Amino acid sequence: MAVNLASGAIAALNNPATSDAVSIAMLKKSLTAQETSAAQLLQALPAPLPRNPPHLGNNVDTFA
Repeated sequence: MAVNLASGAIAALNNPATSDAVSIAMLKKSLTAQETSAAQLLQALPAPLPRNPPHLGNNVDTFA
């Protein structure tokens, strides 16, 4: 009985439609894993530091 099940599974994988469906499912899982990894990397980035010291850029001299 197990031989019949195995041969049926192999025949199903040889079917182009089934093979395409499996390939698309694996692609979707891969893209989801990459999306999760990228989101985790972005969350791990530190906050950007200000470029100027705190006392610069607070006042504008309009009398010059």
